[in-house]
Amino acid sequence: MYFPDKTQSGLAIWAQRENLSQIRDCGRDARAMNVNRKTRKSGMIRKLAAALLIGCSTMVGGGAAFADTLKLTLDQGQIEPLPFAAPTFIAESGGAADIAQAITQVVAADLAGTGLFREIGSDAYISQISSFDAPVAYEDWKAINAQALITGAVNASGGKIQVKFRLFDVFSDAALGDGLQFAGGEGDWRRIAHKVADQIYSRITGESGYFDSRVVFVSESGPKNARLKRLAIMDYDGANVQFLTDSSTIVLAPRFSPQGDRILYTSFESGFPRIKMMDLGSVKSRSIADLQGNMTFAPRFSPNGDTVVFSLEQGGNTDLYSMSLSSGAITQLTNAPSIETAPSFSPDGSQIAFESDRSGNQQIYVMSAGGGEATRISSGEGRYSTPVWSPRGDLVAFTKQNGGQFYIGAMRTDGSEERLLTRSYLDEGPTWAPNGRVIMFTREAPGASGGAQLYSVDITGRNLRAVPTEGAASDPAWSPLLP
Repeated sequence: MYFPDKTQSGLAIWAQRENLSQIRDCGRDARAMNVNRKTRKSGMIRKLAAALLIGCSTMVGGGAAFADTLKLTLDQGQIEPLPFAAPTFIAESGGAADIAQAITQVVAADLAGTGLFREIGSDAYISQISSFDAPVAYEDWKAINAQALITGAVNASGGKIQVKFRLFDVFSDAALGDGLQFAGGEGDWRRIAHKVADQIYSRITGESGYFDSRVVFVSESGPKNARLKRLAIMDYDGANVQFLTDSSTIVLAPRFSPQGDRILYTSFESGFPRIKMMDLGSVKSRSIADLQGNMTFAPRFSPNGDTVVFSLEQGGNTDLYSMSLSSGAITQLTNAPSIETAPSFSPDGSQIAFESDRSGNQQIYVMSAGGGEATRISSGEGRYSTPVWSPRGDLVAFTKQNGGQFYIGAMRTDGSEERLLTRSYLDEGPTWAPNGRVIMFTREAPGASGGAQLYSVDITGRNLRAVPTEGAASDPAWSPLLP
């Protein structure tokens, strides 16, 4: 079971954080990188700026040049990952060696997993880091083409650990920001590693990281025609899996609250769909919007966490409704002779994207959060479903079915600049990373033995990766960054 007081406790930042800007738009990414290039003359910054700009170009632009990119086969050339070195963190106390090595491995894996960074193996090192305070031999790291150098140290005592790190821009012969130190229980070492990686990612890219986050999903077992399903939660990279429910009842589509302390999901405990809300601290669930005789499903929290929007089937018709969690008041948002489902709020809470077949097949629409007239934003061939608004507010991710294939894609909130990021036998159910740069989804293989698996892809469509899980998994939902 999941106990936040054990996995989220005791972490403290001992050194003062830098005033890191949370850059939200691609143009500001580029400008921020240009400022750093002028002040540091850094090869590292230049290359990451180029990578970010290429990533942005996949969703920005116009005319015929951009139209050529609206394909699964990308023709813009590969981004060259930034090479970095991460020598094993120094163990500054007895018993810290294993933890220091494990933390170093997680930090390196986090960065390399983005596709923006490439780790240089230790067999190429000329210099060795013997002390956290030792001067950096920049020329030795330049010789192996390391553009970023990460050093760190770990102290373990009395069940507590202290982890400190520094980031160096090798080509400018200088530290990139101040050193930081984190402290927590020995059981918190993975969270500390993710926090270190988030800081490094943020300092180099100007964006917030996404490594210190969790994913709730449906764990599946048994034959394909009789799957047992239960809710589970894990670190974003597949580690620390903990089960939240047993497999006695079918569960679907979990969704995090904006605070990351609750989840909504659909349960078949009563024999047909009902919405439940679970408190992750107590791992206790209760039914909400329980309208006897009617199916309720596809719930999602509003950005402030006070309202739930969901689908209600009543009298053979399925419409969208909202419910205030404080008062229990329910408001009908749509009234159409069609199936309205999969609602998703914009980050500011003013609009809702949803799926509807009112035009004859599944398409994506946007309307005011209070209901009213809806505008169709999907316009390509095929069927569109499961829209999810990006945390940045600039894109809507979706599932698309066309020509016997399934795709995960993204478009602007007005439906323009549609881009397909994946293609397979069955891809569905996107969910955004907290920084809006990566999408996780379900991919299922064909055949009786084909199981569901979680994958992630960045918004360029280039960095497609399987997320390791024990057994089949589906319906991922990404949490916000942990506190």
